Amino acid sequence: MLRETYHIEIIGPEDAPVQRASVRTAGLDAARERALRLFRRARVPQRSGPSAEAVRIVDGAGTEVFRWSVWDEGTGPRRG
Repeated sequence: MLRETYHIEIIGPEDAPVQRASVRTAGLDAARERALRLFRRARVPQRSGPSAEAVRIVDGAGTEVFRWSVWDEGTGPRRG
């Protein structure tokens, strides 16, 4: 099974990354699940530092393939 590397960025105010992670998965769906878990964890009230406003996934070629923000809450994740 072919695995791809995806880079997850938690984005704070002014589109500045506040956290980064790289994952190797068999597909974008697994990377999306991981990104949304990291985003929920970054938004807990007791977390210190800049507030998380969005999460994005960039593939190995540098193309953004998924983005989710606090303004998308309640509408379901959109596919990139």
